[in-house]
Amino acid sequence: MPTIETDEHKSLRQAVAALGKRHGRDYDREQLWSEAAKLGYLGVNLPEAYGGGGGGIAELSLVLEELGAAGAPLLMMIVSPAICGTVIARFGTEAQKQEWLPALADGTRTMAFGITEPDAGSNSHRITTTARRDQETGDWLLNGRKVFVSGVDIADATLIVGRTEDSRTGRLKPCLFIVPRDAPGFGRRWIEMELSAQEKQFELTLDDVRLPADALVGDEDAGLLQLFAGLNPERIMTAAFAIGMGRYALSRAITYAKERTVWNSPIGAHQAIAHPLAQAHIDLELARLMTQKAAHLYDAGDDVGAGEAANMAKYAAGEACVKAVDQAVHTLGGNGLTKEFGIASLITAARVARIAPVSREMILNYVSHQTLGLPKSY
Repeated sequence: MPTIETDEHKSLRQAVAALGKRHGRDYDREQLWSEAAKLGYLGVNLPEAYGGGGGGIAELSLVLEELGAAGAPLLMMIVSPAICGTVIARFGTEAQKQEWLPALADGTRTMAFGITEPDAGSNSHRITTTARRDQETGDWLLNGRKVFVSGVDIADATLIVGRTEDSRTGRLKPCLFIVPRDAPGFGRRWIEMELSAQEKQFELTLDDVRLPADALVGDEDAGLLQLFAGLNPERIMTAAFAIGMGRYALSRAITYAKERTVWNSPIGAHQAIAHPLAQAHIDLELARLMTQKAAHLYDAGDDVGAGEAANMAKYAAGEACVKAVDQAVHTLGGNGLTKEFGIASLITAARVARIAPVSREMILNYVSHQTLGLPKSY
């Protein structure tokens, strides 16, 4: 795979960076979302036939990274065009593609994604949200709970991961359903977080939510294939989100280290300040390379290779982000904890990249038994 970005990618980075800079850290989410959509950035990964840019996750992750590096990340880009848009584009019916993809691309509609449950965090095999057929009408009836679902209050629908019974084996298998926000029996409760983010988190309840037969996305028997078609982009985009956040924090620290003078010289001239910042930059660049590899493999159709690389990218980016933010705060000293410099709020936000959408420990489990061939511990 190429390790040097194309001229088109470089131009896209510059254009998105300029957009992010215009909005800045105090950005209005709706305004930035709307402008990014008009410029074609939100749907850059979606098929041209449905109003998208015809690119891939490589381009979409680049957009999110640059917005994050400007201090204006759009978290719902991970969910709406990356997860939901990708799943519908790959597995949706023609009617579903016509209904959703153009609207996701132009930003007029958004979609949330619900997979995590109170008793089924990283273990998707323990999902208890079930979907059963009404034998008389052919409708689906969904029952269950989801937690930590982002942006449900602003989403037009939520792509819900449920489980249906395999008629041949009796075992439950994962399936994906589009649930409109106003569907009867579909409830939500805001989860108050100690996290500075414009997007809110919700707990969802599904109490005999009745959906038409065409609410099912893809093949009922495809199972994990369709699910991981959305989870791999989620990991890649989360890595880009973390890299952008780390770059933003690092840039603030570098500027401060150049301007803050003690003992007649900038503090950045001292190796105790300069070397940790250099190390943070190196870690972010290495994480970016793995993220680019993961995106390249995914866009090339290598789902297996992309799965490994996406997990590694998410792990590396999460670690690099936390270290970069921590070092930025440390560089600014007391100023690093003030609202004026705007870095302290990233201390909590950076930890999200370590624990969501999959914890670093589960990634290490994946690599140890999938890549290294070691016995499973669970």
